[in-house]
Amino acid sequence: MIERYTRPEMGKIWEEEFKYSTWLKIEILACEARAKLGEIPMEDVEVIKEKANFNVKRILEIEEETKHDVIAFLTNVAEYVGPVSRHIHYGMTSSDILDTTLSYQMKSAGNILLDQLLKLKEVLKERAYEHKNTVCVGRSHGIHAEPTTIGLKFALWHDEIKRNIKRLENAIQTISVGQISGAVGTFEHLSPKVEEYVCEQMGLTPAPVTTQIIQRDRHAEFLTTLAIVGATLEKISVEIRHLQRTEVLEAEEYFSKGQKGSSAMPHKRNPIVSERITGIARLLRGNSMAALENVALWHERDISHSSVERVIVPDSTIILNYALHLMIKLIKNLIVYPENSIKNLNITRGLVFSQTVLLALINKGLTREDAYKLVQTSAMEVWRDQNKTMKDELINSEEVSKYLNKAEIEEIFSSNKMLDNVDYIFKRTFD
Repeated sequence: MIERYTRPEMGKIWEEEFKYSTWLKIEILACEARAKLGEIPMEDVEVIKEKANFNVKRILEIEEETKHDVIAFLTNVAEYVGPVSRHIHYGMTSSDILDTTLSYQMKSAGNILLDQLLKLKEVLKERAYEHKNTVCVGRSHGIHAEPTTIGLKFALWHDEIKRNIKRLENAIQTISVGQISGAVGTFEHLSPKVEEYVCEQMGLTPAPVTTQIIQRDRHAEFLTTLAIVGATLEKISVEIRHLQRTEVLEAEEYFSKGQKGSSAMPHKRNPIVSERITGIARLLRGNSMAALENVALWHERDISHSSVERVIVPDSTIILNYALHLMIKLIKNLIVYPENSIKNLNITRGLVFSQTVLLALINKGLTREDAYKLVQTSAMEVWRDQNKTMKDELINSEEVSKYLNKAEIEEIFSSNKMLDNVDYIFKRTFD
């Protein structure tokens, strides 16, 4: 009896042995269903179950002549089964086993990816709490903005991974459909109960309506979801690559003993894992575009999608699985340098407090426009002269001193209130 659902390793899902084994399971289940309906003798089905087998090399030999993979497979199976093989593939079309198998493979692969995403989510949560209060500068447009924390970076990624988990769960559900509905999906020569039985045993749901194939918007949803997951991994990777820059060095990929960074320069420690993941994300996006191109086929079906899917579906699931494996290890072992974060935070000599000063002046009764002009005048002096600080410029400003005294300015630049709501954000994100 066929198990309802098993979860093999990712690589095995796309091997010929697994594919043909699944084809054979589906064919046997269809015979079993017909026997239960009283259409064929159960004794014949028992013979089929006992004798049915295949040989990959032999299938390929037959296909050289037939130029048809399913016919080659059926011919090889018949060589093992004998006369009762006449019951196999009765009333079915090639896509009944091709598409049902592909759905089963994609569901299997999707669940492996889901496991990886769940692991990554937990690792991000651990690192977020570890560095919840590790202060660093926030950047917009690559320019220093206001303080944030390293923990909030991890929390942000954690939140996005949660959304990706939901997306992937939906995509797995969408693709978890099968069909045993005949040449144009009308069950002309086969009871719909056969389809129901086969799908139930395979852990799939019958597609409500098909042509000769399961419609490719389902596959496109799955592959575009993988591309979105890849985009998130790329987003994380790009930030890590920035943080590892020599001039920044707030975080760094783990550099193992004996590792080499450059064939020419022995000092190099490069963000190679992040760069690799960035490249993988590009492949996933390209494959998702090909999946979208597969949605529109001529009439009820053509074969233009088939050659594409033989590449993009296995490749996308395998490389995303690899990228997730890399990212889990990367986040787990990421080295964080809090002292460099503080040093970088102070590079602009107090400019990160400009909005706090702006609001303090507004609270003293100035219009926003006038307050902005006062603060920007001092800020531009600090940008221009590397020896000046924002605090001193404000204290020495005759205009500012009309509204803020020295003690009030000192308080602005010693305040930690900017990060008072980190606990609130963490509670909202992780609870």
